[in-house]
Amino acid sequence: MNSSSIAFVGGGNMASALVGGLLKAGRAASSIHVVEPFAAQRDQLARQFGVAVHAAAGAALEGCGLVVWAVKPQLFAAAAAPCAPFVGEALQLSVMAGIRSATIVRATGSERVVRAMPNTPALIGQGIAGLYARDAVGPTERLSVEQVLAPTGQLLWVAREEDLDAVTALSGSGPAYVFYFVEAMMQAAVEMGLSEAQGRNLALATFAGATALAKASDDPPALLRERVTSKGGTTHAAISSLELDGVKAAFIKALRAAQQRARELGDEF
Repeated sequence: MNSSSIAFVGGGNMASALVGGLLKAGRAASSIHVVEPFAAQRDQLARQFGVAVHAAAGAALEGCGLVVWAVKPQLFAAAAAPCAPFVGEALQLSVMAGIRSATIVRATGSERVVRAMPNTPALIGQGIAGLYARDAVGPTERLSVEQVLAPTGQLLWVAREEDLDAVTALSGSGPAYVFYFVEAMMQAAVEMGLSEAQGRNLALATFAGATALAKASDDPPALLRERVTSKGGTTHAAISSLELDGVKAAFIKALRAAQQRARELGDEF
């Protein structure tokens, strides 16, 4: 994609993270265009990155080899209509939840569509994104998409578009689950006599350390858990309480609910 420009439709947090990553990787600011209707956000993008900003779609999009759709899903139809005359020859990359690739094909006239499901740690380069490409997308174009998304973190290709619903449930929504458990640990810390700040530090460090250990080990998480869970000890008491309350089953049920909602959003949009 080095010989052509990139257009972002939508200039919010995810688009800003991607633009920043591209510039750090050496792409010229002059080769990046952002269509953003809100003046304050356009001014912010221009000041921070020096990229070309546009209040509405226009002829500047015609020379763009890649169009990145980064608007809220419910705004896609309204955003796509004025862009369609200019972007039909481009590779389409969507970072929108719930908008299926067939919908993007109909809206843009391009069969070359890649869908990405990132998550919020992408904003600090620690995310993971699931990717799906339609058959019309070639290997070189896949590589181009990977280069755009690489600054956000890890990438995982899936073979079926419906698998993105599971990706959404696991990692797209996943940071909220972690924050939920951190909230609970902080509340428990206060109830047990520690300060909220102490609880936060302990909870965050524990999640970060346990995750790093799991990544560094070839052993499955179940075995790592068993090594911490001495019979009759404190961890055994906690795990037994969780099992008695059916926490694992409830958590799996919650993930399936997220997957189902992702399917419903695809139907709605």
